[in-house]
Amino acid sequence: MLKPNLPSINDEEGAAIPEGLPMVVDAHVHVFPRDIFTAIWHWFDENAWRIRYQLSTSQVFDFLLSHGVNHVIALQYAHKPGIAEELNQYMARKCREYPNRISGLATVYPGEDGAGRILQEAFDSGLAGLKLHAHVQCFEMNSEEMNLLYDLCRSNNKPVMMHVGREPKSAAYRCDPYRLCRADKLERVLVDFPGLKVCVPHLGFDEISEYRMLIEKYDTLWLDTTMVLTDYFPLGGAIDLGGYRLDRIMYGSDFPSIPYAWDRELKWLRESRLSSGDLEWILHRSASDFFNLGLPPLPQEKGPPVIQNGAARAGS
Repeated sequence: MLKPNLPSINDEEGAAIPEGLPMVVDAHVHVFPRDIFTAIWHWFDENAWRIRYQLSTSQVFDFLLSHGVNHVIALQYAHKPGIAEELNQYMARKCREYPNRISGLATVYPGEDGAGRILQEAFDSGLAGLKLHAHVQCFEMNSEEMNLLYDLCRSNNKPVMMHVGREPKSAAYRCDPYRLCRADKLERVLVDFPGLKVCVPHLGFDEISEYRMLIEKYDTLWLDTTMVLTDYFPLGGAIDLGGYRLDRIMYGSDFPSIPYAWDRELKWLRESRLSSGDLEWILHRSASDFFNLGLPPLPQEKGPPVIQNGAARAGS
């Protein structure tokens, strides 16, 4: 369970992607309008950890791209009914400022009036998929209101990223993730909606072994690595990515909402015993397949440019 006042880690950050890594797609980056970002920072201060990078949306994108990230998947979620349309318009507008470098996902509040129309309009505006967060939105995965969203994603050939792992849990949530989130419920979605591509963040924390088995069983399921390779949460054991189906594993940072250096997970991957081919799958090929990015692979020896850290620490 997530506890208040988890430590911030003052580890040194690099000025670029660690040397020796292939091209990087960050598949898990959060952006919001300033007022929502500010509320999120306050929530984390009170209920989780001190967010190290309190940046505006443009600063988030500029920081990651200037540090050598090739492509960013930008995520958002509506924490209440009635705000998804505005959030989707904001996301589409910000993505247009960074052509071919940012793919933004839509949001909708499951069960709200006009949810289907809201999501279809978001897809029509160019957004690349749907992001949902069960801990915040308190939806039941196997419900009619969710089935509508799954059908729309499938008919539009858009993937859905759903935070439906049970952790990190917080008493500050208004619903119990352990009641709503189970791997067997997600499996039912995969069975009932063949062809629907789903990504579960954080390797499905805390049902990590269950989700590891599910990606072996279903070609339409992906997992991302966000925050579980960084020795931050107590996982009960080290993660051995070498034993995973790596064409279904993608890198994500959770930037900017992290309590440690932006490249902490990338450094972990660089020091791992994974082959260059395995790292290519984790760092860009899996995300390219999931989000239909069509990114060409880069030679292993050709790293991103080294650009000094010039990003501000405060949002504007």
